[in-house]
Amino acid sequence: MNVIAWTILVFFIAEFVLQLTADQLNLRGISDDIPEPFQGMIEPETYRQSQDYLRTNTGFGRIVAAFDLIVLLVFWFCGGFALIDNWTRDLGWGPIATGLVYIGILAGLKAIVGQPFSLYATFVIEERFGFNQTSLSTWIKDRLKALLLAVLLGAPLLGGVLAFFIYAGDAAWLWCWLLITVFMFGVQFVAPTWIMPLFNRFEPLGKGELRDAIMAYAASIGFSLEDIYVMDGSKRSSKSNAFFTGFGRHRRIVLFDTLIARHTVEELVAVLGHEMGHYKMRHILKMMTIGVLQTGILLFLMSLTINTPALFEAFYVNQPSVHAGLVFFGLLYAPLDFFLGMVVQRISRIHEYAADRFAAETTGNAGAMIEVLKKLSVHNLSNLSPHPFYVFLNYSHPPVMQRIEALKEI
Repeated sequence: MNVIAWTILVFFIAEFVLQLTADQLNLRGISDDIPEPFQGMIEPETYRQSQDYLRTNTGFGRIVAAFDLIVLLVFWFCGGFALIDNWTRDLGWGPIATGLVYIGILAGLKAIVGQPFSLYATFVIEERFGFNQTSLSTWIKDRLKALLLAVLLGAPLLGGVLAFFIYAGDAAWLWCWLLITVFMFGVQFVAPTWIMPLFNRFEPLGKGELRDAIMAYAASIGFSLEDIYVMDGSKRSSKSNAFFTGFGRHRRIVLFDTLIARHTVEELVAVLGHEMGHYKMRHILKMMTIGVLQTGILLFLMSLTINTPALFEAFYVNQPSVHAGLVFFGLLYAPLDFFLGMVVQRISRIHEYAADRFAAETTGNAGAMIEVLKKLSVHNLSNLSPHPFYVFLNYSHPPVMQRIEALKEI
């Protein structure tokens, strides 16, 4: 155990304790009193069900987090990283192929360990609370498709990163930064037409009052879009959502079919006003820029430490390599990534308030946005009064009560 090993170990334990503390504070906030904006809208039984949903997910999340931490520590201190490194080196496939196999095995093991928990969450917890709509065959197909995408898209990207760090010298991190940036923006262009349809069916919104209202609103704010699409979200869950995807002439607004089924035209226009607001205020581009900067910081720091002998000694690996260095630096970088993540989530919450305001002001109907938030929260059994510390650690969106209060001030 050297300084690097102790740093990583202490952080992972501290993060685990910190999240347990946040969970406990969140649970203490549970009350039988329905918040004033929801009185008369949510039945006491439904409110109790939302609190039970919170307790169940919190307890399950603790079990998963504890199990993941224990597995990591056992694998680490029993020499698992070194064992797989020795085995892949013995294949004699060259540095890039060896690196792909090494990281692929680690990623595969992590995925295998996590699948039983994913299965339980979907078919036990979500089923119990009436959200699950997916079949076992669809669940399995989703994972196989995700695996295929990881191989087709992730493997070439990882291979490029390995090649640059092996052969490009001191400028490797810059070349990797460029490669990953191009990849990030490229995925945004191909995802709507090539990736997302692998998992869901997207159909243009049919002619009618809703389409006319959306197109009229889009024209009023100078927002051009390729089309409005309806996604078969009910194929997997009864929960509702809407999102914006793509760039330029390929940008799309997507509504879940479950969302359309539960909301009025005015409410749906408000939802889309919120999504269009993100685009008009360049929130998507800003968040992607932040992601690019984070990637640059990570790669630069990695270039400074990836060949440090102490990094490999911390994981009982005797022979330094780029592929093992990538994995070990990822664990060493976790504390900084944790704190940067909280900053990014804070920015995201600010963006959500701004998008709410944009929707309220441009539609002239803050009440419709408030009703959407209320209905979504009730149906999705959301926690209406999360603890501020839990929000600080975990929320990318402000709590619904705070969003409603902000909309009332408009």
